[in-house]
Amino acid sequence: QVQLVESGGGFVQPGESLKLSCKVSENIFNFNAIHWHRQTPGKARDFVASINVGGRINYAASVRGRFTISRDSAKNTVYLQMNSLKPEDSAVYYCKANILSRDYWGQGTQVTVSS
Repeated sequence: QVQLVESGGGFVQPGESLKLSCKVSENIFNFNAIHWHRQTPGKARDFVASINVGGRINYAASVRGRFTISRDSAKNTVYLQMNSLKPEDSAVYYCKANILSRDYWGQGTQVTVSS
């Protein structure tokens, strides 16, 4: 069973940074891509960023230029560096691994940005 474990969330002030980690239980190159999504109460889970097996990266417009997705294949871990955080970035952040038509999700990590 594939497992993904997010970590690194927390409470920060506007303008500060956080780095999230997504540890995958198997080789990340087994998957088509690893994604980060986020969700606030009562809203849909929104796409944030992704990196595919070939290294192609995509960002949501709302985070482009502030967030950076990266990976360490030796650690089977994907990261999300979040800079210049805003209150509207507050959410539960989830990572997702997908292969063919199947998605695997982590349990999420809470990020709160507030003064």
